[in-house]
Amino acid sequence: MLIDFRLEYWIEDDWYVGHLKDVPGVFSQGETLEELQKNVKDAYYMMRASDESDTRELNSHITKIGIQV
Repeated sequence: MLIDFRLEYWIEDDWYVGHLKDVPGVFSQGETLEELQKNVKDAYYMMRASDESDTRELNSHITKIGIQV
């Protein structure tokens, strides 16, 4: 499944800096726009992996639910 996200970016000190407007907390940078796009995808995947393995509370439970996107 492919989901399109909006990447907002700007140039700061010769670096492309940006974040996903649709996913809070996913920021990155790169020397080119292409590198920023790759790095922000990596940041998104790392955030997803972190969310899936986050077990802050010992008594927490995880169950899967289906959500149509």
